[in-house]
Amino acid sequence: MGAGLIDGKAFAAGLREKVAKHAAAFEEKAGRKAGLAVVLVGEDPASEVYVRSKGKATEAAGMNSWEHRLPADTDEATLLAKVRELNADPAVDGILVQLPLPRGLDDQKVIDTIDPDKDVDGFHIVNAGRLAVGQEGFVPCTPLGCMMLLKDTLGDMSGLEAVVIGRSNIVGRPMARLLADANCTVTAAHSRTRNLPEVVHRADIVVAAVGQPEMVKGDWIKPGATVIDVGINRVGAVGELKRLVGDVDFSSVSKVAGAITPVPGGVGPMTIAVLLRNTLVSAYRREGLDLPKDAL
Repeated sequence: MGAGLIDGKAFAAGLREKVAKHAAAFEEKAGRKAGLAVVLVGEDPASEVYVRSKGKATEAAGMNSWEHRLPADTDEATLLAKVRELNADPAVDGILVQLPLPRGLDDQKVIDTIDPDKDVDGFHIVNAGRLAVGQEGFVPCTPLGCMMLLKDTLGDMSGLEAVVIGRSNIVGRPMARLLADANCTVTAAHSRTRNLPEVVHRADIVVAAVGQPEMVKGDWIKPGATVIDVGINRVGAVGELKRLVGDVDFSSVSKVAGAITPVPGGVGPMTIAVLLRNTLVSAYRREGLDLPKDAL
């Protein structure tokens, strides 16, 4: 019997509906809309598509969306000044600087200039520290989306063994922390982990975020395990139409796992939905209003 599919697209749609409902309630209470400002430097095609998608999703949720486009030759001082301007703007609840930045600009320096309480991407060192010690802050959108899917699929995860493959600051490290906070026993693995298939085979929960196409095979997986595939890889021979695959070999893993996220349609749709959620949470906090309790 094949694995059950974890429908991230449907879950994300439901989350967006909740955000829109609470955004309307926020506007009524605060007398203003919640707002997200996105800064795009240069004309990277993929970044432009992503920024457009964020803008449309923000407006569809009933929140203000501002795009600040700067030329590729923008110097660091100008970019940092723009970020500080947005920090000081009371209408802005969330700030997102689209990465990667053009060569010559320091990604981390720019991120660390964002007000941590407006850092809805959750990349600021202060928010990373808050997560590490269990304080309230913003968590990167992709791992938080993964946790929402896991809780929806499994409910209480206390005592389960989890393996996270990948150790990036954007996904792997915060994912491991979130799982530990959910009382899982967590192994943070990566591409150089010795006997990686054996390590993964112990896990009740596997989160693959290593950036290697179809790396995780079916015989790595414990029967009935829940598998979250964060990978997005385009593969195909030169001259052929590229296809989208994850870090998990779906054809073999889906025959063994109890539940699995597909690629596309699994984790991907959650990222923007959680970004909207974080922006709304920021707005409520900044106005001193009680946060909604139904999954926000």
